[in-house]
Amino acid sequence: MSHHEILIVGGGTAGISVASRIMESSSTSDVALVEPAEMHYYQPLWTLVGGGVFDREDSGRPMADVMPSGVDWYRNRVSGFEPASNQVELDDGRKLSYDILVVAAGIQLDWNKIEGLPESLGTNGVCSNYSYDTVPYTWELLKNFTGGEALFTFPSTPIKCAGAPQKIMYLAEETFRRNGVRSRTHVNYMCAAGAIFGIPKYRAALERIVSSRGIDAEFKKDLVAIRASEKVAVFKDMDTGATEERNFDMIHVTPPQSAPDFIKQSSLAGTTGWVEVDKHTLQHERFPNVFSLGDCSNLPCSKTGAAVRKQAPVLVENILAYRTGSAMSGHYDGYASCPLVTGYGRVILAEFGYEGKVMETFPFDQAQERYSMYALKAYGLPQMYWHGMLRGRL
Repeated sequence: MSHHEILIVGGGTAGISVASRIMESSSTSDVALVEPAEMHYYQPLWTLVGGGVFDREDSGRPMADVMPSGVDWYRNRVSGFEPASNQVELDDGRKLSYDILVVAAGIQLDWNKIEGLPESLGTNGVCSNYSYDTVPYTWELLKNFTGGEALFTFPSTPIKCAGAPQKIMYLAEETFRRNGVRSRTHVNYMCAAGAIFGIPKYRAALERIVSSRGIDAEFKKDLVAIRASEKVAVFKDMDTGATEERNFDMIHVTPPQSAPDFIKQSSLAGTTGWVEVDKHTLQHERFPNVFSLGDCSNLPCSKTGAAVRKQAPVLVENILAYRTGSAMSGHYDGYASCPLVTGYGRVILAEFGYEGKVMETFPFDQAQERYSMYALKAYGLPQMYWHGMLRGRL
């Protein structure tokens, strides 16, 4: 059995950021990371791929290129956790032991929880920006759309980047106008949540945008089935449980999401299935040498890369303190950010923390649509991600 001082599960944004910061600290050279993927993707770019701004190839780089030097990389999946004995089991039967475990396994896309969806993706007007394989079909639909019913869904589960389902809707609506088909197109946002956004300041701005652009928004409507050959989507009313059918000519689906199954089935999970950690220290509530951050944790914040950018320094600071028996002073305040693309060249930059506290960076009203924030989203943040965040510098 191989042993490592610090073992990280997951090679996404959170796992690579933490590994880089730990290696930069020079406090230990014995860091290992478990990740089966051979490619690493900057997923926030997929909104603009679906909107025809970038090619999907622009969003990815080989995992070997972002893996921090000196980290032992296990190209495996995790099949189980044994925190009582400080061990992780891999899919090939091997076990790894650790002094400290960091769980950064991301989120699971539950395509199969919508009846008929897996076999419908990429055909008959059914698209989604939520995977590398499916995102090109979104732009194919948008640029060739000739009119009809265009539906955009938001599920009843937590999701990564909660603004993404409506970002593509705004790009689509503008594309329809540019192509001269908007007058014969009905754009409808079918949202399982109770409002278009959780933070009142940004909610008011988005409600004005939806109204001014003639977009209909219906809430407490959860997509439960698709009959693609018939161009029919079935929604459940979240209050009454009743179902209703809607015809569509195109539908952008945001799939239900959850903690990965191997986490849900482990003792690391809380009652909701996510890794159970303190919301400020990111330390596990029951296993003190286990920490977690990012989408797989039960942190009561938005699941965004911007949240990870603030969580990673806190987690590393607290891990290093834990190693030496010092008090953990790192404190995460729930910060998250969502660059809400409201059109080509326009973004509302929402920034907020726990309890919905607005935490804006710039000295102007960020609830206003601005090109500068679009430039930051499209060109600035990807460079900061590849050259800063993943290298432990932000």
